[in-house]
Amino acid sequence: MFNFLDLKAIIPILNSFWTILKVWGWIFLPFILFPYLKFFYLWYVESKWDATIDKILLEFRIPKEIERPMKAMEQVFSNFWTLYDPPTWKEKWLEGHFLLAFSLEIVGIGGDIHFLLRVPKALRGMFEAAVYSQFPDVEITEVPDYTQFVPQDIPNKDLDLFGWDFVLTKKESCYPIKTYPKFFEEQEGIKEEKRVSALSVLLEGMADLKKGEEIWIQIIAGPIADEVPWVAEGKKIVDKLVKRPSKPKPKSIIREAADVLITGKPPGLEERPKEEIIPPEMTLTPGEREIVQAIESKISKLAFKTNIRFIYLGEKEVFFKPRAKIPLDFSAGVSVSALNGLKPWRKTITKIVPPAFFRELKLYLRKRRLFRRYISRVGPLFPRSDGTFVLNTEELATLYHFPGQMMAPSLKIPRVEAKKAGPPAGIPTEL
Repeated sequence: MFNFLDLKAIIPILNSFWTILKVWGWIFLPFILFPYLKFFYLWYVESKWDATIDKILLEFRIPKEIERPMKAMEQVFSNFWTLYDPPTWKEKWLEGHFLLAFSLEIVGIGGDIHFLLRVPKALRGMFEAAVYSQFPDVEITEVPDYTQFVPQDIPNKDLDLFGWDFVLTKKESCYPIKTYPKFFEEQEGIKEEKRVSALSVLLEGMADLKKGEEIWIQIIAGPIADEVPWVAEGKKIVDKLVKRPSKPKPKSIIREAADVLITGKPPGLEERPKEEIIPPEMTLTPGEREIVQAIESKISKLAFKTNIRFIYLGEKEVFFKPRAKIPLDFSAGVSVSALNGLKPWRKTITKIVPPAFFRELKLYLRKRRLFRRYISRVGPLFPRSDGTFVLNTEELATLYHFPGQMMAPSLKIPRVEAKKAGPPAGIPTEL
C-alpha cells in the first residue's frame, strides 16, 4: 500500500528543488530556447532577403523535332547546377542569403500543356543560355503566372482541389529512381526521340482534361554539394552490401597504454585480417550488384535538393477526383522496388482518414496550405525543410524533358513551327 509518510518526507526535498529552480532556472532557459530562436531568426532574415529577389516565369515553345530530349536535358541541368553559390557566414547570418533554387513546372489546362521554368529575374540569361546550348531551336518567353488566374481562396463554393507532395519510397536519397537509360534498355533499337518515357503517361493524362480542369506539377530544385550527407550515406550502404570492413576507430591514449600492458604489443601494431581468396564484390547476387552499381552511378553526378508537388483543381461541375491516377501512374513509371521511387506524402495529401475530430476543417486547412505553398514555390512544410530529398541531373531529366513530336504526336503543346535561320550569305548588312 502507498505510505503517505513517504510523501511527507519527499515534500521538503521538492520544495528545496523548486526554490533552486526559481532562483537559478533562468540559466538553463537560453540553452533550451536557443534552437528555436535560431530557427525563427534565420526564417526572418531569409524571408527579408527573399523578398528582394524578383522571380519570373518562362515558357518554352518546343520544336517538333528533338533528337536527344533526355540526354540533352541532363546536360541542361548540369549547367543549371552552376547556380550553386553557398553564402559566407556574414551573408547567411546577417543578410539572410541562402542557396537559390528554380522551379520546373508542367501545367495542363483544359487539355493544353505548358512547360514552364520559374527563376530569379537577374539570372534569366544564365538559364536561357543553358537551355539554348542544347536546344537552340526552343523559343523562350516570359509569361504571367498562371496560378494568379484562379481565385486565391481555393477551395471555395465553385472550385475544389486535390493533391499532395511526393516523397521517396526509401528515405535514403542515395537510392535512385528509375531513369531514362533504363527505359532505353527496355526499348532497344528505337531512337531516343521515339521512345516512350514515364513523362508520356503524365502528358497523355493532361491532354485528356476538359475545360475547367487543371493539373499542376511542380519540381523545386536547388543545387547542393556537401550540405546534405547523401554521398557519404551512399558509400556506407555500398560498403555494407559488398561486405567491406569498416575502418577501425582510433584508440585513445589510455586504451593504447592498457593494450601495451595487457598484450605486450607496441601501439599501432594491429593484426591484419586474412585476405579472402574471392573478393567480396564477386560474391554479390545479381540484384545486389545492380543496387551497388545504381547507387555508385547516382552519387557520381551533380545533385539537387528537391521537392515535387501535384495539384488537380477544377470547377465542381467537372471535378473528377479519379484524375489523381494520372500522377500516380507517372510516379509508378519511375519507381523500382529494389531501389527507389515516388509516392504521395501522407502529411500533405488532401485526405483526412476517419475517425478524426473536425475532419472537414482539417481537410480545408490542408488544401489551403497545399495551394499556398504551391503558388509561393516553397517546401512541403515551409518554413521547415521536411519533405525534401536529393535527385541528380539524370533523375531530373527523366522527370522533366521536352517531348518531340514523334514521342507525343497527339499532344497540344506550344511548338515552334519552323526552325530559326540566319539571313542568306551575301546579303549586305550596311548601306
